[in-house]
Amino acid sequence: MAGILAWIVLGLIAGAIAKAIYPGHQGGGIFATIGLGILGAIVGGWLGNLLLGTSGGAAYGALTIPSVAFAAIGAMVLIFLWGLLTRQSA
Repeated sequence: MAGILAWIVLGLIAGAIAKAIYPGHQGGGIFATIGLGILGAIVGGWLGNLLLGTSGGAAYGALTIPSVAFAAIGAMVLIFLWGLLTRQSA
């Protein structure tokens, strides 16, 4: 149960940081922010492992500064990809 709560808290923190840093309006409420942060932790952990050989604990839901940073980076990547997929042509 504590692991699930850690993932939710990590998701909320990382999603909020990513939305604050990424330019533009992303929309979505608290549940979308948590989901974005959780998926961002998975993507950030994968990218960190691929590029640096470490995930900073983001892939495990650890609440450390490196894990939040990796999760926020992963969430920003997801925001960027979502923007590419949903961009409407004029």
